[in-house]
Amino acid sequence: MRRTAFHDGHEAFRAVLRDFIAAEITPVYHEWEAAGRVPRDFYLKLGELGILGFGVPEEYGGAGPTSFKYNAVMAEECARAGVTFGGASAHLALSATFVKHTTDEQRKRWLPAFATGELMTAIAITEPGAGSDVAGLSATAAPSEDGAHHLLSGVKSFVSGGAQADLVLVACRTSGAGRDDRRGGLSLLAVDTRSAGVTVSSEPTTLGLRSSDIVEMTFTDVRVPAENVVGGPGNGFACLADIFPQERLGIAVGAYAHAAAAVRFASEYVRGRTAFGKPLAAFQNTKFVLADCKADVDALQAVADRALDAFDAGELTADEAASAKLFCTETAARVIDKCLQLHGGHGFTMEHPVARLYADNRASRIFGGTSEIMRTIVAKSMGL
Repeated sequence: MRRTAFHDGHEAFRAVLRDFIAAEITPVYHEWEAAGRVPRDFYLKLGELGILGFGVPEEYGGAGPTSFKYNAVMAEECARAGVTFGGASAHLALSATFVKHTTDEQRKRWLPAFATGELMTAIAITEPGAGSDVAGLSATAAPSEDGAHHLLSGVKSFVSGGAQADLVLVACRTSGAGRDDRRGGLSLLAVDTRSAGVTVSSEPTTLGLRSSDIVEMTFTDVRVPAENVVGGPGNGFACLADIFPQERLGIAVGAYAHAAAAVRFASEYVRGRTAFGKPLAAFQNTKFVLADCKADVDALQAVADRALDAFDAGELTADEAASAKLFCTETAARVIDKCLQLHGGHGFTMEHPVARLYADNRASRIFGGTSEIMRTIVAKSMGL
């Protein structure tokens, strides 16, 4: 079926990006995974390409309002090559927050360097004892008596891009929760990582997303200027909730892209691999498995494209984004598993990109809200 989600501008960008990935990422990606992060100057290259300026107003050096479909093209092309942009993915996801929930002074201070890659950002929400339950986080930031700063303390886990970030948005409690609103009193503080008391306390070895600079960060009595509160004191959860649809759409699209890439890799592999004197592609089981996977990918594409159209039109609701994420991530997991199985033992080695897709995609059912949380949201929208 003819795909209608993308226009000529998206496809022109796709061609440029595909060449960029082939030249700048694919040859050295194994080194990035071994290091656990991409080289810092890679972010400057993304800035030069204009990618980090998507959604950033032109007056601050960005590309201005842009279709989220450009982000979808990035997800598809990275998956096609079996690579990622490292911590830049978290940075890109924050552009809407830095545009919509900051003051004019903050935008002037941060956005020009945000768009060039000179100022890289990350977001720190999850804690060792608080994941899906954002209202249960324990990081605190007490305001000073004169109101000039907050004193932040707490530990944050799974901060993507954290070690190389220059500015980290930290979700913390700046006042007590209301009797009927556990989310009240939460704020977002933009923390300069050069500040005293900010440390990368551990760098866990993750199953997938190995180049994404995922770290644990500790904040010990960090003085954060009052002018670095994003969205206003006590409005942290509202700021986060505002970006959930975009975040979950991005994850859904990424899952679809992973599944589509896995089918491509498996199709190529079974044509070249022989068993019992003939190509694996000649066996009925292989044909049936890949036919099922292709049908699933067609359905994934339809859901992802429809959600992209709705988002660009300003019509994608939170429950629709949750439904798209739930379907795409759960279905993609089954597709990629089948494609890995067709690779046999080779699929269990990281030398084959299908193994990387398998590991990277596993995170999609956890971050941005677990599948269980997505089911809760969808069920609530059904009146259940």
